[in-house]
Amino acid sequence: MNTSIKPTPSEFQFLTLAYNRFYDLFEDVMNEDFWLKDEWERFSKITQSYAIYAELLNYEPMKHVIEVLKKERPPMESEIGSEVFKFVRNIVAHFPFFARWDDVWVNRSIINWYKEGLTIDKFIKKYLGKPEVKYRFWEPSVKKMTYLSINFPAEYELDTKIFLKDIISEKEGVKFSFILMKQIMDTQVEK
Repeated sequence: MNTSIKPTPSEFQFLTLAYNRFYDLFEDVMNEDFWLKDEWERFSKITQSYAIYAELLNYEPMKHVIEVLKKERPPMESEIGSEVFKFVRNIVAHFPFFARWDDVWVNRSIINWYKEGLTIDKFIKKYLGKPEVKYRFWEPSVKKMTYLSINFPAEYELDTKIFLKDIISEKEGVKFSFILMKQIMDTQVEK
Protein backbone atom coordinates (compact mmCIF):
# COMPACT_ATOMS: atom_id res chain seq x y z
CA MET A 1 0.00 0.00 0.00
CA ASN A 2 1.35 3.41 -0.96
CA THR A 3 1.30 5.57 2.19
CA SER A 4 2.21 8.72 0.27
CA ILE A 5 -1.33 9.00 -1.11
CA LYS A 6 -3.30 11.58 0.84
CA PRO A 7 -5.39 11.05 2.73
CA THR A 8 -4.49 7.66 4.11
CA PRO A 9 -7.42 5.57 5.44
CA SER A 10 -6.62 6.69 9.02
CA GLU A 11 -6.35 10.32 7.97
CA PHE A 12 -9.60 10.03 6.02
CA GLN A 13 -11.43 8.73 9.07
CA PHE A 14 -10.01 11.50 11.27
CA LEU A 15 -10.64 14.19 8.65
CA THR A 16 -14.24 13.08 8.16
CA LEU A 17 -15.00 13.30 11.87
CA ALA A 18 -13.14 16.59 12.30
CA TYR A 19 -14.62 18.30 9.26
CA ASN A 20 -18.17 17.16 9.96
CA ARG A 21 -18.04 18.41 13.55
CA PHE A 22 -16.32 21.68 12.64
CA TYR A 23 -18.81 22.44 9.87
CA ASP A 24 -21.72 21.77 12.26
CA LEU A 25 -20.17 24.12 14.81
CA PHE A 26 -19.45 26.69 12.10
CA GLU A 27 -23.12 26.80 11.09
CA ASP A 28 -24.12 27.21 14.72
CA VAL A 29 -21.62 29.98 15.50
CA MET A 30 -22.40 31.98 12.38
CA ASN A 31 -26.10 32.04 13.24
CA GLU A 32 -27.10 35.15 15.20
CA ASP A 33 -29.17 33.02 17.60
CA PHE A 34 -25.96 31.39 18.80
CA TRP A 35 -24.92 34.64 20.48
CA LEU A 36 -28.10 34.63 22.58
CA LYS A 37 -27.26 31.24 24.08
CA ASP A 38 -25.82 30.67 27.54
CA GLU A 39 -22.18 31.78 27.87
CA TRP A 40 -21.04 28.28 28.89
CA GLU A 41 -22.64 26.68 25.84
CA ARG A 42 -21.03 29.25 23.55
CA PHE A 43 -17.67 28.84 25.23
CA SER A 44 -17.82 25.04 25.01
CA LYS A 45 -18.60 25.04 21.31
CA ILE A 46 -16.08 27.74 20.49
CA THR A 47 -13.24 26.03 22.34
CA GLN A 48 -14.15 22.68 20.81
CA SER A 49 -13.84 24.26 17.36
CA TYR A 50 -10.39 25.70 18.07
CA ALA A 51 -9.32 22.25 19.32
CA ILE A 52 -10.55 20.54 16.16
CA TYR A 53 -8.85 23.10 13.95
CA ALA A 54 -5.55 22.87 15.87
CA GLU A 55 -5.58 19.09 15.34
CA LEU A 56 -6.27 19.57 11.64
CA LEU A 57 -3.17 21.77 11.37
CA ASN A 58 -1.14 18.59 11.97
CA TYR A 59 -2.35 17.20 8.63
CA GLU A 60 0.54 17.65 6.19
CA PRO A 61 -1.47 19.23 3.33
CA MET A 62 -2.79 21.86 5.77
CA LYS A 63 0.79 22.78 6.62
CA HIS A 64 1.37 23.44 2.93
CA VAL A 65 -1.69 25.69 2.79
CA ILE A 66 -0.30 27.76 5.69
CA GLU A 67 3.01 28.11 3.81
CA VAL A 68 1.17 29.31 0.68
CA LEU A 69 -0.71 31.87 2.79
CA LYS A 70 2.63 33.31 3.91
CA LYS A 71 3.50 34.09 0.30
CA GLU A 72 0.19 34.90 -1.32
CA ARG A 73 -2.10 36.47 1.28
CA PRO A 74 -1.96 39.71 3.28
CA PRO A 75 0.68 40.01 6.01
CA MET A 76 0.00 38.02 9.18
CA GLU A 77 -2.88 35.96 7.72
CA SER A 78 -0.90 32.72 7.86
CA GLU A 79 0.28 33.50 11.40
CA ILE A 80 -3.28 34.25 12.50
CA GLY A 81 -4.55 31.11 10.76
CA SER A 82 -1.97 28.93 12.44
CA GLU A 83 -0.06 30.33 15.41
CA VAL A 84 -2.74 32.58 16.91
CA PHE A 85 -5.50 29.97 16.62
CA LYS A 86 -3.20 27.33 18.13
CA PHE A 87 -2.40 29.77 20.93
CA VAL A 88 -6.12 30.15 21.71
CA ARG A 89 -6.54 26.38 21.67
CA ASN A 90 -3.55 25.92 23.97
CA ILE A 91 -4.78 28.50 26.46
CA VAL A 92 -8.23 26.93 26.81
CA ALA A 93 -6.88 23.36 26.77
CA HIS A 94 -4.04 23.81 29.26
CA PHE A 95 -5.89 26.17 31.58
CA PRO A 96 -9.48 24.83 31.63
CA PHE A 97 -10.48 26.88 34.64
CA PHE A 98 -12.97 29.21 32.99
CA ALA A 99 -16.62 28.98 32.01
CA ARG A 100 -16.86 31.87 29.57
CA TRP A 101 -14.69 33.55 26.95
CA ASP A 102 -14.42 36.92 28.70
CA ASP A 103 -13.05 35.33 31.89
CA VAL A 104 -10.10 33.50 30.31
CA TRP A 105 -6.76 34.92 31.35
CA VAL A 106 -3.16 33.86 31.84
CA ASN A 107 -0.02 35.49 33.13
CA ARG A 108 3.66 34.61 33.01
CA SER A 109 3.50 32.85 36.35
CA ILE A 110 0.61 30.57 35.34
CA ILE A 111 1.97 29.90 31.85
CA ASN A 112 5.34 28.82 33.22
CA TRP A 113 4.12 27.02 36.35
CA TYR A 114 5.58 23.77 35.09
CA LYS A 115 8.37 24.83 32.76
CA GLU A 116 9.39 27.99 30.95
CA GLY A 117 9.77 28.07 27.17
CA LEU A 118 6.83 25.90 26.16
CA THR A 119 4.45 26.81 23.31
CA ILE A 120 2.32 29.47 25.01
CA ASP A 121 5.38 31.18 26.49
CA LYS A 122 7.15 31.11 23.11
CA PHE A 123 4.11 32.54 21.35
CA ILE A 124 3.74 35.47 23.75
CA LYS A 125 7.47 36.26 23.64
CA LYS A 126 7.41 36.17 19.83
CA TYR A 127 4.41 38.50 19.48
CA LEU A 128 4.83 40.67 22.58
CA GLY A 129 4.20 44.30 21.69
CA LYS A 130 3.47 43.62 18.01
CA PRO A 131 0.94 45.97 16.43
CA GLU A 132 -2.70 44.97 16.15
CA VAL A 133 -3.89 43.31 12.97
CA LYS A 134 -7.14 44.68 11.59
CA TYR A 135 -9.66 42.66 9.61
CA ARG A 136 -13.13 42.97 8.24
CA PHE A 137 -15.63 40.47 6.95
CA TRP A 138 -19.04 40.55 5.36
CA GLU A 139 -21.92 38.95 7.25
CA PRO A 140 -24.56 38.09 4.65
CA SER A 141 -27.15 37.01 7.24
CA VAL A 142 -27.25 40.50 8.78
CA LYS A 143 -26.04 42.36 5.67
CA LYS A 144 -23.21 44.22 7.34
CA MET A 145 -19.46 44.56 7.29
CA THR A 146 -17.89 43.65 10.63
CA TYR A 147 -14.57 45.15 11.70
CA LEU A 148 -12.25 43.71 14.31
CA SER A 149 -8.68 43.69 15.55
CA ILE A 150 -6.44 40.89 16.70
CA ASN A 151 -4.26 42.32 19.47
CA PHE A 152 -1.06 41.04 20.98
CA PRO A 153 -0.05 41.45 24.62
CA ALA A 154 1.80 44.65 25.49
CA GLU A 155 3.14 43.25 28.78
CA TYR A 156 4.21 39.82 29.93
CA GLU A 157 4.93 39.96 33.63
CA LEU A 158 4.50 37.41 36.42
CA ASP A 159 1.24 38.86 37.69
CA THR A 160 -0.06 40.86 34.71
CA LYS A 161 -3.20 39.17 33.44
CA ILE A 162 -3.49 38.68 29.69
CA PHE A 163 -7.17 38.27 28.83
CA LEU A 164 -8.15 36.24 25.80
CA LYS A 165 -10.96 38.73 25.07
CA ASP A 166 -8.32 41.46 24.65
CA ILE A 167 -6.56 39.39 21.98
CA ILE A 168 -9.65 38.14 20.13
CA SER A 169 -13.13 39.40 20.98
CA GLU A 170 -15.72 36.74 21.58
CA LYS A 171 -18.34 37.54 18.96
CA GLU A 172 -16.56 39.38 16.14
CA GLY A 173 -13.18 37.74 16.71
CA VAL A 174 -14.59 34.25 16.93
CA LYS A 175 -16.73 34.72 13.82
CA PHE A 176 -13.67 35.93 11.93
CA SER A 177 -11.63 33.01 13.29
CA PHE A 178 -14.25 30.54 12.10
CA ILE A 179 -14.39 32.13 8.65
CA LEU A 180 -10.61 31.99 8.24
CA MET A 181 -10.40 28.45 9.65
CA LYS A 182 -13.11 27.31 7.24
CA GLN A 183 -11.40 28.96 4.26
CA ILE A 184 -8.17 27.15 5.11
CA MET A 185 -9.97 23.86 5.71
CA ASP A 186 -11.97 24.18 2.48
CA THR A 187 -8.74 23.97 0.48
CA GLN A 188 -8.73 20.24 1.28
CA VAL A 189 -12.33 19.52 0.26
CA GLU A 190 -12.95 18.06 -3.18
CA LYS A 191 -16.75 18.38 -3.19
